[in-house]
Amino acid sequence: MPFTLGTYQDDRPSLYNQGLFEQSMTAKHSIGTRRPLEDGRVFVYAKAGTANLNAGQLCVASSIVDDHVDINIKKAASVGDKAVTVTLGNTSVSLNQYKGGFLIINNSDGKGYQYKIRDHAAADASGDLEIKLYDAIKVALTTSSKACLIKHPYDSVVISATDQLDLATGVPPVNVTAGYYFWLQTWGPCSCLADETLAIGNTLTIGTGTAGAVEVKDAISEQRVAIANQAGVDGEYRQIFLTIQP
Repeated sequence: MPFTLGTYQDDRPSLYNQGLFEQSMTAKHSIGTRRPLEDGRVFVYAKAGTANLNAGQLCVASSIVDDHVDINIKKAASVGDKAVTVTLGNTSVSLNQYKGGFLIINNSDGKGYQYKIRDHAAADASGDLEIKLYDAIKVALTTSSKACLIKHPYDSVVISATDQLDLATGVPPVNVTAGYYFWLQTWGPCSCLADETLAIGNTLTIGTGTAGAVEVKDAISEQRVAIANQAGVDGEYRQIFLTIQP
């Protein structure tokens, strides 16, 4: 499909189908498409989850479904196959819920391999689900194999909810309607909500007191999502330097 002209933030033409500050009901790029700017900022094409997103508030990946982890391979798959059938746990799957995401073989035959998901039908809880893949199976799977279904980290992102165990993904430059596609900033100077007083040079992590905010990183185990580029006031927006994905 030919590209149409989009715009950078300064209205220079570019080969993108969607403007940097636009949102869209339909996907105009593949989720995860990277968009670097000449000023050093980097954006990634993403989709909002089931709730609206706010400009300048940190987002995280959607939660992994426990009933779609360590699930059984229903039938053996040979090297070269591009479809795998799994048996779900006690949670259903909607049409193409995992499209663009990943099938990970986590145990037994074929373990360690990851395959990108092309599409799949809907399936009931505890039912069988055939998953079609972009990638051919590299090591044969048996009914002893175990698998995990994982959404693409930029599919269905949500505002961080003060849990530092979530995977930080970036900050929206605009307000985004639930279920819409948009450009999510992952690197470079960025306006973001502060969860506490910040000092220039502080290493920052997911805020634990305010949803969508960042706070000073205190422990080695905490994610580094940014560095403070401006002294911050608790509850206000300040410039940070995102360090999630260059």
